[in-house]
Amino acid sequence: MPTDAGPIPAPVTAVTCLEDRAQVERTVALDLRAGVQRLRLGPISALAVDRTLHAELTADQQASVLDARIVRTWTPRGPEPTADDPALRRRAHALQEERHTLEQRGDRLRTRLDLLGRLAGDLLREIGEGAGSGETDTARWAAELDRVDEEREEHGERLRATQARLTELATELRRTEEALLLSEQQPAELLGHVELTVRSAADGPALLRLRHLVACALWRPAYRAVLDGDTLTLETDAVVWQRTGEDWPDVRLALSTARSAAATEPPRLAEDRLTLTDRSPAERRSVEVEVREQEFAELGPAPVLGLPGVDDGGETRVLHSPAPVSVPADGRAHRVPLSSLTTTASSEYACSPELSPLVTQVVRFDNTSGHALLAGPVDLVRGSGFGGRGTLDFTAPGAPVELAFGSHDDYRVLRHTEESRDTAALTQRTTVTRTVRLHVSRFSAPGAQGDQAVALRERIPVSEVSAVQVRLREDACSPVPDAVDDEGIARWDVVLPPGGRRTVTLVYELSASGKVTGL
Repeated sequence: MPTDAGPIPAPVTAVTCLEDRAQVERTVALDLRAGVQRLRLGPISALAVDRTLHAELTADQQASVLDARIVRTWTPRGPEPTADDPALRRRAHALQEERHTLEQRGDRLRTRLDLLGRLAGDLLREIGEGAGSGETDTARWAAELDRVDEEREEHGERLRATQARLTELATELRRTEEALLLSEQQPAELLGHVELTVRSAADGPALLRLRHLVACALWRPAYRAVLDGDTLTLETDAVVWQRTGEDWPDVRLALSTARSAAATEPPRLAEDRLTLTDRSPAERRSVEVEVREQEFAELGPAPVLGLPGVDDGGETRVLHSPAPVSVPADGRAHRVPLSSLTTTASSEYACSPELSPLVTQVVRFDNTSGHALLAGPVDLVRGSGFGGRGTLDFTAPGAPVELAFGSHDDYRVLRHTEESRDTAALTQRTTVTRTVRLHVSRFSAPGAQGDQAVALRERIPVSEVSAVQVRLREDACSPVPDAVDDEGIARWDVVLPPGGRRTVTLVYELSASGKVTGL
């Protein structure tokens, strides 16, 4: 069986990025010979998943793939730089070698200074002993002391110069390593290759397609909303991260919300026994209720700590990049533009004082992008520039979209609540009356003109049992709410001139019979 000596390059031509991995496609033009032969293609990422490798061969003559497998080779990097390494790497290696040499020199100088110190001590002891015995060789003693002091001073100066150079080398080496980390990536020591065994009926060209999954790649949606008067431009981008070990140059990129790692086995069925029991006389005489807050939410992935998953509304979505893109394997975030829509938007100032005293500018428009808008962060841009970052929920094509463009500092809202409780002596019926007062003030800049409307929202409890009734006291409200929806949200459209003030009063009653407990 003939085997080609050198590997055939297999560049990445198309990528489908999933929520936590990517499907890579490679297209290679081959020149086959008649018979059975073994081909070696690559290198490819060592993170390729072996069981997902699929090879498809198309040719004018009859040809087929007999076997396809991924083999990996380990080539550890040597300690010495090569001629192909960049100048920064060679400079870092030279600085490390110089630092090692200076450290050895410093050790020798410190050892020499220690010996000279001992020699000076021995010489002074000899002078003391000679002077005590009556010797007067002062010339020799002075010459020896001068020689030792000169050598100690010379070696001390050389040691100080060495230490100063070591400090400079440490700073330069740190900056060089930081620049090297930002400018390049370490070459992969573990590489993969694809070994193919093909059979061809005759000599001729053929087109090979390889597909496989690879780890360390993911994407998330991101948006940029630009508001210019009544016109809103929403740009849809995909933020792609990949550290697969090989770059993706000029590839056809597709973004999918499929979760290939999710379990596909159905849950096991277990018995669920239901039993009936008679209520006790005490339970028949009373109805236990409680006040709870209900949050209305749509279907989607459960919130998790860290990077959230992609909310696709329960249906797999696939988005395509309109042009080829390049994504290097550096592990950093790369924004890929997907689509852009420009539409007319309506804007209003809204406030829910129970949640926040801030008055927020809310912009509403329809999703005319032609595809679903997945949940993700939105960069908000107005006429004055970048205004902050918000969140866009999942929106189907053609559905209305609502974005909050930050608070308006000209308004201040105060909320006060009062509650009174009354129980009738004859019927034992309890009535709870709650009064909510909202004080809205507008502090406009000097010279401001024109009235502005603010939508105030306040909630009213909704009863789920007939024993508890909720009634809006329209005679005591000032003014009466403009609208009250089925979820108990009351709304007022308050119009304020520059420097104006307004007070809104909401009064409602909760009435329960005597057998109700827990209210």
